[in-house]
Amino acid sequence: MKNKRMKIARVESDVSQEQLARIVGVTRQTINLIEAGKYNPSLKLCIDISKALNKTLNDLFWEE
Repeated sequence: MKNKRMKIARVESDVSQEQLARIVGVTRQTINLIEAGKYNPSLKLCIDISKALNKTLNDLFWEE
């Protein structure tokens, strides 16, 4: 399942995959894989991404 909410939040924040990756300390490829639904990030990484995008964990990662 693709993480469209994370991608939308990132684009709305005007942050590139490369910029987000640098902020949270991973590679751009990791961000790409998370958005594509091909990588399950750790809780710490989810929290770091949420903080970087000024969103809650529920906003970005919780199944509806």
